[in-house]
Amino acid sequence: MNAHLKELEEKIAYEFHDKHLFAQALTHSSYANEHRLDHSRCNERLEFLGDAVLEIVTSDFLYHKYESLPEGDLTKIRASIVCEPTLAYCAGDIHLGAYLYLGKGEDATGGRNRNSVVSDAMEALIGAIYLDGGFANAKEFIHRFILNDIEHKQLFYDSKTILQEMVQSRQAAPLSYEILKEEGPDHNKTFEVCALMGEEEIGRGTGRTKKAAEQVAAYNGILKLKAQEEQLHRQNEAGEICI
Repeated sequence: MNAHLKELEEKIAYEFHDKHLFAQALTHSSYANEHRLDHSRCNERLEFLGDAVLEIVTSDFLYHKYESLPEGDLTKIRASIVCEPTLAYCAGDIHLGAYLYLGKGEDATGGRNRNSVVSDAMEALIGAIYLDGGFANAKEFIHRFILNDIEHKQLFYDSKTILQEMVQSRQAAPLSYEILKEEGPDHNKTFEVCALMGEEEIGRGTGRTKKAAEQVAAYNGILKLKAQEEQLHRQNEAGEICI
């Protein structure tokens, strides 16, 4: 196996017995089409399987973590974890896009950073681990790379709504978003956006779409406001102790 894939195995702390299965999980349909491979050689079937494994593992995790939450709330949290933006966010932690086999056109138009491509590959990788090493290994991967730091992932998914509520609760200046930069051709654009509370910039983010950039900017805005609240809380506690 080439060093490229060996490096990814080390990142995910799982060594495949079937290296062809591993490669298939990373093979986009554009690559299979370009190289005249049978369609079954791309990762779409593995994605189908991985999606099901991810859903059962996530459901089990949430069922035991939030013992008092009703079904509706659990469903909402699960949706925030298994959705395309969050899976792409998780895939970014292991730079999964860099290891994908893409057709030249897909690669040239930014496929390695496209949420739909990397989130599908993340599910395909789960499916491949499940087939290669069984449910326990797939579950371990999901817990380590998707269900870790779940509170922050929920913040990321609902970032624009949560930030709007935080700003309103402060009775502060209105929240708005401003495009700072727009780069690249139409088929491969990158946007940089800042979140503003009145005239004050509270967060900044980049993304392949305006919506994605706003989501990252809102998430960073949440982290900044939370840090300010924690600092104010510590100062108040210190003042009470002095008194």
